[in-house]
Formats: sequence, C-alpha cells, structure tokens
Amino acid sequence: MNAPTIRLLAAPEAARLLRHAVREHLGPDGHPDAELCVTELLSNVITHLGAGTPVTLRVSGSGRATRTRVELTDPAPRARPVPRQATDSDESGRGLALLEAVALRWGVTEGYRTKTVWCEL
Repeated sequence: MNAPTIRLLAAPEAARLLRHAVREHLGPDGHPDAELCVTELLSNVITHLGAGTPVTLRVSGSGRATRTRVELTDPAPRARPVPRQATDSDESGRGLALLEAVALRWGVTEGYRTKTVWCEL
C-alpha cells in the first residue's frame, strides 16, 4: 500500500481528515497512537503558525509494519518545536510531551523553506 500524502490548510476541522487518512492507511492493525500524534502535530502548526498554514501529511508503514512514521511538513523552517514544562494550570503546552510519551522517537528535519516534524511509533 502506498504511503498517503495529503496537502491541506491547517485548521481544527482538518484534524478529523488527517486522523481518518492515518486510520485508512494503517488499517485495523495499525498503531492507535498515530492518530493522536498527527492531531498533536497539526495542533502545533495551528497554535504557532496560524490557521490556514499549508501542511503536508505523510504516513509510512502499515498495520503489519514494525514501525509507523508520521510526518507533517509546514513552510516555516525556523519555527522549530520546543518541548515545554506545562504547569497543572496551563491549558496548553503538553503536545510535544505527549508525542515524546507515545513515540519511539521524534524529531525535526529542515528542508528548503520547509520543516518536517516527524515521529516513529
């Protein structure tokens, strides 16, 4: 099965479409945390770059693969994600900590006028 590539504008309502694409690609034996990761990556784009930012989702691996990789590319190579320590009263700031907790590893790859935040499960 080919890895899907989906291009769209970042918006809260796009999260459902991205989760569905991950679920469709990975199938019933897929990694359940992949949907959570793509939602957190999209949320970071919306929070730090703004709604309407163009993004590209790529998912590799399958339900039977030992590893699944989720990548979200945006046009802001210098806006790098930085994990923070959210306090109990903070309403946000836990996305990368959540990504760190469920992923085997994650990172950032800078391209020409883009950056890709990825995680492997």
